[in-house]
Amino acid sequence: MKNTQDTEQELLPEYNFDYSKAKINRFAPKKSPITVTLDADIAEVFKDSEAVNRALRAILSVLPNSRPYVG
Repeated sequence: MKNTQDTEQELLPEYNFDYSKAKINRFAPKKSPITVTLDADIAEVFKDSEAVNRALRAILSVLPNSRPYVG
């Protein structure tokens, strides 16, 4: 007869989980930020994400058909 502690510590080589009954995480944020990778030469100019956002907002403010930033 096996010890109950030994059977609790055994791992199966594969587990099949049934995700058909999974529910959406209601605590997850509704809208996640977009991640953008900058080229090395551009990243040298912008030290943080706020600097990039300021530059992009400045560009958007002079475009004729851009929507105003609401933040």
